[in-house]
Amino acid sequence: MNLKLAAGGFYGMLIILLSAWILQAFLEALLAAFATAIATWPLYRQFTTRLPRRMGRSATSLIFTFVMTLFVLVPMMLAFGAVLSQGHELLLDIAAADKKGIAIPHWLENVPLAGPWLVSRWESELAHPGALLAWAQRTDATALLGWAQSLGQFMARQMFIIGFTVLVLFFLYQEGESLAQGCRTMLRHRIGERAEGYIDLAVRAVRASVNSMLVVGLFDGFASWAVYVLAGVPHAAVWAAITGSLALVPFLGYGAVIALALQLAMTGAATPAVLSFGLGCAVLFCGDKIVRPAVAAEGTHLPFVWVLMGCLGGFEVLGLVGLVVGPVVLTLARELWAQRVRDLALSDPGASASRTGDGA
Repeated sequence: MNLKLAAGGFYGMLIILLSAWILQAFLEALLAAFATAIATWPLYRQFTTRLPRRMGRSATSLIFTFVMTLFVLVPMMLAFGAVLSQGHELLLDIAAADKKGIAIPHWLENVPLAGPWLVSRWESELAHPGALLAWAQRTDATALLGWAQSLGQFMARQMFIIGFTVLVLFFLYQEGESLAQGCRTMLRHRIGERAEGYIDLAVRAVRASVNSMLVVGLFDGFASWAVYVLAGVPHAAVWAAITGSLALVPFLGYGAVIALALQLAMTGAATPAVLSFGLGCAVLFCGDKIVRPAVAAEGTHLPFVWVLMGCLGGFEVLGLVGLVVGPVVLTLARELWAQRVRDLALSDPGASASRTGDGA
């Protein structure tokens, strides 16, 4: 009997490992779909109660998946489109200026310490007509093609992940209750009654991590709007919306700030360019390093530094979904550690009393 159980366990583990190996390309999509489903499940339950009862589960899940996809993807697509549009206009302005030579900005010579050197370099490299075109022609075409190919592969990979995330999300909304019940039953069988506590803790941590992303986007959007208005940036609300949308992903919002500063510098608005760049980076830094960990800590109950490491470490390993998974994993690890310490204290009350006496 024991031999049969051991053989069954071996084959079961082998099947699990083979399944994980086959699905490794879909890991990010699966994690993103599960995190989104867990975070939005209360909204989905409320949504289903407001629809007519004659509408089937598949139709309800399809509609809600469509709504969530629009809510998440449309702002990001609009932000990317606006950045590309502004970048295209900037490139056209640079190309037009290059035909007659790009004039030295009047503020460049006032830069402390490096001003004269920057002016001399500008005169030798950019001031004569066609300087940028000649520089572009000297660029290694093979390296440029390789960079473009890598960018294309990256974008294709992200589209692949997004597509499968939406597909899996529809399935989770449709079969979420039965899957959750099955997971709870299996974990209770393996772990015992503690499984319920771990599951509830993981759910709270996921929702707190997702909420932190949304709060960071809103914080960066409104704060950057105030900064851009203070700096005198034209179309401040549009640039603030772009910055807030891209700031959902760590470090991506800096692309919007840099693009804005370059555009302002090319038009000769030196002071607004410097102010928008400096204050915009400060806003993004506060959003990523202070606001995101602070909001996530409410649900994870982790110290600030551990939430920060969970967000950044998870993002480095798993990309965007790592912002959610990282703090959740550290939260569960902390709870397992605390539970183990409590178990040891209960199993050895003498040592616990001794430590208490030493502390007194």
